[in-house]
Amino acid sequence: MLAVVGQGSGTISGDRVRGQVLHGSGGDWLLLRPDGAGQLDVRITIKTDDEALLYMRYEGIVAGDALPRVLGGEAVPPADYYFRTTPYFETSSDEYAWLNKIVAVGVGQVDLSKGWVGYKVYEVG
Repeated sequence: MLAVVGQGSGTISGDRVRGQVLHGSGGDWLLLRPDGAGQLDVRITIKTDDEALLYMRYEGIVAGDALPRVLGGEAVPPADYYFRTTPYFETSSDEYAWLNKIVAVGVGQVDLSKGWVGYKVYEVG
């Protein structure tokens, strides 16, 4: 498991990867669809603690009756909404080349009152 915390900046930590999201290195877009769901498109660059660069991109869905409260800045328990992503990684680092070959699923959580978005990312085996 890998935990990613932050929106335009933040940290990444897990058993095999630790680092910082480089501020201003990507983008984070949310399309609010007519059906009430939010569709994510996110791209970030991560600098690992040993100086390797990782590009991470993901799309996802955030949905549920509590979504207006979440987007309004209310701290809503994650069980009250659906927030899933499909991250993919790219790197030229030999140390992290395994990331280029995995499929992952992220489970998201958000608390806009604190300016915080986090994910637990799981490699699908």
